[in-house]
Amino acid sequence: MERLLGKWRGAKHAALAPIANPAPTVSPVITTALPLRAIDPATGWAISPIVGAALCIKPRGMLTARQAVKVAALKNASPDFVAMRALAMRFRGVLRSKDVKRLDNWLDDAQRSGIYAMQRFARTLRSDIQAVRNAVAEPWSNGQTEGQINRLKTLKRAMYGRASAELLRARMIPL
Repeated sequence: MERLLGKWRGAKHAALAPIANPAPTVSPVITTALPLRAIDPATGWAISPIVGAALCIKPRGMLTARQAVKVAALKNASPDFVAMRALAMRFRGVLRSKDVKRLDNWLDDAQRSGIYAMQRFARTLRSDIQAVRNAVAEPWSNGQTEGQINRLKTLKRAMYGRASAELLRARMIPL
């Protein structure tokens, strides 16, 4: 996402520089040479790629009024943003619906999208497609396991070099 939106920044136009007039006032010859940028209508500042990426994956119902205005500005400035947001929302729908057939259709569409990041993501998912299908279709989650592993690693880091196995055992057994 940052690569797609990064073209909006030019050497002379840093993302942090305010823009006095968001409407283009330069000649068409100059505007075609300058990179395309999305401007937040509320502030007149360029929308950063990080903000664009966060808004790309946030559903319309969860957007605040200010965020909705930024999404509209991003959509007007970049057809790539529109395509990526549509794919991201469809992928979210696939995960929520638990429909493996929709996953296969989404992977095909992502591969044909022409957006490198989505094509790469689709290739990565296809490299272990059976695990991805199981993750979509099955109600099981490995969240509990990952949480316990994270807890163990945190304890190990906290006590590394200062604790014996006995102290580790005492901290791991709840009282």
